Amino acid sequence: MERYAKRVVLAYSGGLDTSVILKWLKETYGSEVIAFCADVGQGEELSEVREKALNTGADHVEIVDLKEEFVRDYVFPAFRANAIYESQYLLGTSIARPAIAKAQVEVAKRYGADALCHGATGKGNDQVRFELSYMALSPQLKIIAPWREWEFKGRSDLVEYARQKGIPVPVTKERPYSIDRNLLHISYEGGILEDPWQEPPEEMFLLTKSPQEAPDKASYIEIGLEKGNPVSINGEPLSPASLLERLNLIAGENGIGRVDIVENRYVGMKSRGVYETPGGTVLRIAHMALESITMDRELMHLRDSLIPRYAEMIYYGYWFTPEREALQAFIDKSQESVTGTVRLKLYKGNCTVVGRKSPVSLYDQRLASFEAEEIYDQSLATGFIRINGLRLRTRHLLAKGY
Repeated sequence: MERYAKRVVLAYSGGLDTSVILKWLKETYGSEVIAFCADVGQGEELSEVREKALNTGADHVEIVDLKEEFVRDYVFPAFRANAIYESQYLLGTSIARPAIAKAQVEVAKRYGADALCHGATGKGNDQVRFELSYMALSPQLKIIAPWREWEFKGRSDLVEYARQKGIPVPVTKERPYSIDRNLLHISYEGGILEDPWQEPPEEMFLLTKSPQEAPDKASYIEIGLEKGNPVSINGEPLSPASLLERLNLIAGENGIGRVDIVENRYVGMKSRGVYETPGGTVLRIAHMALESITMDRELMHLRDSLIPRYAEMIYYGYWFTPEREALQAFIDKSQESVTGTVRLKLYKGNCTVVGRKSPVSLYDQRLASFEAEEIYDQSLATGFIRINGLRLRTRHLLAKGY
């Protein structure tokens, strides 16, 4: 394999893996390295990341604030679709990867780089998500995936290499699992969580209180939506990132949003993941509640039939594809009337819809009432039922030889 690149943009986090990769790139490829860090709301002090990258040998460091773009252009489109993978996972890590990859490609173009590099392992989904995005956005750039190239077998090898090369290695006790965080969620995988019988330790969770420790008094909130997008909390207009950040705090305080699942990775293996998605959990419930009074039945049912496929596109890494874009256009068309307000009750891990209203509601109390004979003639239901039951009557009669 030819190992040469003049200038590489590395998706850099400052952790052990990408710090080793930075040094390895310079030694193995002889390249200039631009350490690129995307701020998608991981809650870290990124000035320290910049300093560490430079100290490790980066020629340039680019830190890009993607928080608003991430929520507005990736999270909200997915939530307009009520996207959920295998009925439980709200795609927190999956949906961040195309946002990061797009910004990384833009940095590469700005610097005239000829290669892109990521730190995803050869066993997971992220390698696919990053590389499919790279190919869709800038196919002429070389892709470097160190975990599929180098001789290192595991983290102990990386630690030893880091010590040999003078790369700072944290001396604090390592968490016995891996973490990925952004504004939508935190994921926990690996280590002690690889045993699906093992209950996650309570001290692991960072965004949510245990439902047992959540307040004994329920919290009520109102979420305003326009064309399927959340725009306000309790009447206060907020930007996409600010709204999700605020909702994470409110829902997390009430113990909402924990999920513990064994999911099917795209590469073929099963993986146990534990997720905290407090704000996203509430937003999905609110969105579906508003759709219940604003969306036509057949349109809703057609859209719902496509949710598993749409979620797979995101999970598998096919965000920048014609099929996802076409499906998104349909979904967005379906959201034109999803405008209104939803009132929710948050209590000890539960989020319950207690009210919904819309200026374009299709719910008509006069029609729903059993007293409204002048609007809906109940006698007409006889013919409706008989026509719909014709095939059932025919089947029975033929079976009996009539």
